[in-house]
Amino acid sequence: MTTSGGEPIPSITDATLDDIATNGIWAGAGLNPSPAVIAVARALLAALEGAEGIALPPELAETVADVRRRAVAGVSRIEASDGVQLSAFSIRLSGSEPRPVVIVPAGWNPYGWLPFMYSYLSLALRGYHVLAYTPRGLGLPGWVSTSEGFVDVAGPKDRADGSVVIDHAQEHFSPSRIGFLGESYGSGISQLVAAHDRYDEPRGRVDAVVALSTWGNLATALYDNGTRHLAAVQALIEFTGGPLEEKFDPETQRILRNFLSGEGLDEVVAWGAERSPESYLDRTNARGIPTFVSNTWHESLFPAGQTIDTFVRLTVPKHLNMWIGDHGAPEGPGLAGLVGGVPFPGLREPMREAYEWLDHHLLRAGSKVPDWPQVNNQIMFTYRTEPVIGGGRRITVPARREPYPTWSGEPADIETWYPTGTGGTGDGALAEKPASGWTRDFTAGDLTSATAMDAVMATGQKEWFGSPKAYAVGGFERERLLVWSTDPLSGPEGVARRIRGAATVRLTVRNTAGAATLVAYLFDVAPDGTARIITHEPFTDPDLPAATDRTVSWKLQPAAYDLPEGHRLALVVNSRDKLYAFTGSEGSTTAVSSPSGSEARLELPLG
Repeated sequence: MTTSGGEPIPSITDATLDDIATNGIWAGAGLNPSPAVIAVARALLAALEGAEGIALPPELAETVADVRRRAVAGVSRIEASDGVQLSAFSIRLSGSEPRPVVIVPAGWNPYGWLPFMYSYLSLALRGYHVLAYTPRGLGLPGWVSTSEGFVDVAGPKDRADGSVVIDHAQEHFSPSRIGFLGESYGSGISQLVAAHDRYDEPRGRVDAVVALSTWGNLATALYDNGTRHLAAVQALIEFTGGPLEEKFDPETQRILRNFLSGEGLDEVVAWGAERSPESYLDRTNARGIPTFVSNTWHESLFPAGQTIDTFVRLTVPKHLNMWIGDHGAPEGPGLAGLVGGVPFPGLREPMREAYEWLDHHLLRAGSKVPDWPQVNNQIMFTYRTEPVIGGGRRITVPARREPYPTWSGEPADIETWYPTGTGGTGDGALAEKPASGWTRDFTAGDLTSATAMDAVMATGQKEWFGSPKAYAVGGFERERLLVWSTDPLSGPEGVARRIRGAATVRLTVRNTAGAATLVAYLFDVAPDGTARIITHEPFTDPDLPAATDRTVSWKLQPAAYDLPEGHRLALVVNSRDKLYAFTGSEGSTTAVSSPSGSEARLELPLG
């Protein structure tokens, strides 16, 4: 059919849908949708276009038939102001009654708007016209969902394109209201278009935004604490649908290459700031655009901290959901094909709540949205699971969620732990009183088994489905990292510590060759020695003089984690993680110390 150069449309079975519901939407690491997601999307598009013999499970077939009875769907092109042709897919509801339209800029993937066909059907059946489009430059050659031009990375051309798409929606749908819903790349574009559309007028044309797996400050997401987030940028480059030289204009190529090489970073930061919703909060706030934000604690592309910081500064009607897992894992199945039964309770909640936000602000449907808490945090790994045949685990009771009236930015309480020198095991302790005068060192530059994740997005997707990565702290390479831990901790109702917010680490560092990268990890260590990661964050001092002490402090990524009674808390510091650039000299020695008056410490936020 029209999706991909005459390839046959696959038959969709319950097993195809079960694959999406139980394994998520990503094909391993990176932003490539799984074969099951693409198969479902292609079949849905063909069925909507009236193709004969498309094999769909009964419930999905009835969904397509219902949409066809109510609406007309089709693929089109929208011409941008500079002549670039944007691929678009629309569903226009029948009848003369004014209805809202939901515009969906595609996420950053090689298939543009195609993967989330199921969500367009879901929106149409809720009473919306739908207009999805692929931002310029994204897509594989020969696919109908591919747009022309160079990728603008949510820059001025993407913002202008969004306004052209709104013009198109108004011309073809005469909508009563306009909403934007985006996942990943589409979520950032949604926020930026809402802030910029008709920027010379007091109010634009966007009435509500849903931003899923989004960013607030792109500059901080990709470069923070002096550390480049290399894996995130490499994933973005690799999953546009073509090579760097074909997908980006020369200026953007130069910016990306400077980032990869660590050159001209001030310019890179300015480039990222221009593409950050946080930079235009004055416009968003002045316009009062209701904004729904969804993100994950172990987000590998757009770390949670910068998204939360932007959310806090919004003064509009707003809501924040924080989930277990990584980029796109919570919302993915609901966007791509969550039909029939689900593998665990609560799997429908991420998209159900997103749709209810739109219903309240666009359809003006009666709902509980006005009574929602402003923030709803899922507490990491509080689900109950059971093993499944073939490996992995299945969630039987979903993780607990904690509502809050707002995100204050400050924890209810701070507990301070003080790293010590080596103990009887060779590791240091986390003590209740300051410990000064000690120095510990390790060899810098090598990867260790203390790592934030095995692969971008893949590890966090498993977390979401009940199988968080297990670590063995006892097997960590002591010559290449340092470990400090508490004794087993106790607390009420089986919870030793309720960690809520961003922990802070302060250390004094010295490297024999100068510049140094430190990566701090916080682990939950069970009595049997197995561990789970709570949070982490790197810090780089590129200007550290050789053999010179400097005291540094930095915040780890925010977390919502219940440390079980009898478990220990472990702080681990190494020099390298596969997510980040390493700055320093391989084989050099990094020393960490605790001088009097600037004792090393870990500040743990409790709530």
